[in-house]
Amino acid sequence: MSDIEKIQLFENKKVRTVWDEEKQEWFFSIVDVCGILTEQSDYDGARKYWKVLKGRLIAEGFELVSNCYQLHVLRQAR
Repeated sequence: MSDIEKIQLFENKKVRTVWDEEKQEWFFSIVDVCGILTEQSDYDGARKYWKVLKGRLIAEGFELVSNCYQLHVLRQAR
């Protein structure tokens, strides 16, 4: 795993992250964060939770950063 793509820990649970060198910012997997905060037992539960929450937010008029169905944390080619 490269320096720009790391697994961070939050409450002893894994969160996928990517470092953007140009912006000097970390990006975190929203599915991983939702799974931890809602105490989901597996990735599919966290993914479904985020999908439902995102739908509700859109219905209430909130604008999400991206209109993508789901973003993936990808590995950089070595």
